Amino acid sequence: MGKITGYLEYPRVHEEYAPVKERVLNFKEFIKTLPRDKAEIQAARCMSCGTPFCTNACPLHNVDPDFSDAIYNKKWKEAYDILSSTNNFPEITGRICPALCEASCALAFNDEATGNKSIERSIIDHAWEDGYVVPEPSPVKTGKKVAVIGSGPSGLACAQQLARAGHDVTVFEKNDRIGGLMRLGIPDFKLSKALIDRRAEQMKQEGVTFVLNTFVGKEGDLPQGVHCDATRRIDPSEIMKDFDAVVLSGGSETPRDLKAPGRELKGVHFALEYLIPQNKEDSDGTASPINVKDKTVVVIGGGDTGNDCVGTALRQGAKFVHQIELFPEPPREQNKLLTWPDWPRILRTSSSHDEGTELGRLDRLYALNTKAFIGENGSLKKLRLCKIKLENGRPVDIPDTEFEMEADYAFLAMGFLHPTDLTLDGFGVAKDKRGHAAATYELDTGFRTSVDKVFAAGDMRRGQSLVVWAISEGRRCAREVDRYLMGDSCLPPF
Repeated sequence: MGKITGYLEYPRVHEEYAPVKERVLNFKEFIKTLPRDKAEIQAARCMSCGTPFCTNACPLHNVDPDFSDAIYNKKWKEAYDILSSTNNFPEITGRICPALCEASCALAFNDEATGNKSIERSIIDHAWEDGYVVPEPSPVKTGKKVAVIGSGPSGLACAQQLARAGHDVTVFEKNDRIGGLMRLGIPDFKLSKALIDRRAEQMKQEGVTFVLNTFVGKEGDLPQGVHCDATRRIDPSEIMKDFDAVVLSGGSETPRDLKAPGRELKGVHFALEYLIPQNKEDSDGTASPINVKDKTVVVIGGGDTGNDCVGTALRQGAKFVHQIELFPEPPREQNKLLTWPDWPRILRTSSSHDEGTELGRLDRLYALNTKAFIGENGSLKKLRLCKIKLENGRPVDIPDTEFEMEADYAFLAMGFLHPTDLTLDGFGVAKDKRGHAAATYELDTGFRTSVDKVFAAGDMRRGQSLVVWAISEGRRCAREVDRYLMGDSCLPPF
């Protein structure tokens, strides 16, 4: 460990945030990377527990005590080597991961956790500055060809690992730029897309080929709410003929809809129908067709996507934002005797919530069911809502509690159901009862679908989840693909 008494001597220090009134004027990242000297002190707080709950809680199994010790001892290159051995894109998880590791930190039981997330971001951001992050092409080529369908975090992690193992990897992406929902769904104020571009360039130098604007799947219409820039389609049979292995990593993209009266009104949109155009506007200046300046907005859903809608609406100049959730408000504090070291279900406040509260332009409402969208001349004007109670864990309307709320826009951020059927059905892979690719979890045959040489990883397999889980899935899937092609693998198991 770094310093035996560090956790007793140093308080937790978080990254510096730009002031709210300043940062809502643009879509730029507003959280500043922890400086080296502060990161070194924060790393001293790690207790190097005999049982590192942080490592066990992290889907990537990041070895937080080891890189913290290196940072405390000013060994920044060593810290980068440790971190990059388990995580392909720590600059991304260091910004948007909820930090499962910190919830399980032993120090968090009666104090603030070690700042693993901020330390991770500091390590990788300074590693790029210092020139430690360089392409790692394989010195030997296997002659095997792998197709990766989808360029989200799981697809990119899988592609990079396979390229470093010596395979020829081609990534097919249906949109006009790589990154999946990291690129199109997550706003720039949380994740600068320059970070994705920088990694893409590294991967190209490692031998990965990217084919954009190309949808791989059978003919047909994609579900409403699924974004696609594709100008051409490739039939899965061609992919199967041309490649030795295929990885399906297209994500879980079909959004959960709200089939209430008035759903067709102008102003009612899926969340990504709002977020994607704004991200493109920030990227290339193409004006978004949806601008909520001086409008009243309702965001239905309280997860990360809903929070991103809140932050975007505030930056566009919304008059007021109501964020509503179907279920009751979760507890504000964790009962650590009952839940630690597991991830607790408590009320969480995002930076977007902080912005809305300080500006006086946000409220968060709970236990409300949306009964109808009410319009005038084809445009949304109100929502009819009803209070609910839980019976046997399920929401039930409370009689005589209906009321109306004014709204110019309503954004549906209620999660995602399953991948697009056109890709899965095109390859003929079996699906589980939720509509995801049915792929095994076994150690030696993991990530294999019902079709020979076809694998699945990320949200397309496990369902809607976190970016950190997607990266983990991509890395683990790469190892199994390598084992399938070569009989064994030198890639790490995590």
